[in-house]
Amino acid sequence: MNRHFQFQSPRLVRVFDFFWFFFQGLQTGARIILVPGILFAAQTVFADTNRPPVAAPAFPEAGISLLRVTGALALVLGLFLCGAWLFKNWQRLAIQRGRQPKLNVLETRSLGARQAVFVVGYEHQRFLVATSAAGVNLLSHLPDAEAGETAPVEKPAGPMSFGQALSQVLKRK
Repeated sequence: MNRHFQFQSPRLVRVFDFFWFFFQGLQTGARIILVPGILFAAQTVFADTNRPPVAAPAFPEAGISLLRVTGALALVLGLFLCGAWLFKNWQRLAIQRGRQPKLNVLETRSLGARQAVFVVGYEHQRFLVATSAAGVNLLSHLPDAEAGETAPVEKPAGPMSFGQALSQVLKRK
């Protein structure tokens, strides 16, 4: 091999030989650009220096690091839970901002394991609808409702006690 460069380190000679063999297949323009850049990078990497080694920076206190990690974890979990809540309740938030919904389930009665009857209100119209394992069927059109009847029935704000739920079930029967 005919070299025009003289190197001080045997490591640089090996690096140069490797890259010279590798770049022989490249065109002349690529060799002109790549070879000097790689030689400069290799010389800076393998250069022997008499500088003393750089001391590693001191580690921060464990309490501060633990506090930062805990805070970051709390922030990520909070963002995740907030996003999950918004994903679940986005329709409710949209309804509260705008007008009242036109379609409401006014009343529901369960008839069995997979059967139920619903009174559905749309604007001032009311329908009796049944659901079963076979699907959903329209049973009949009910008489038009007055202005306040198509609003959904409000459930109690808080959870009922067992005694209240039992007395409500017994009143129905």
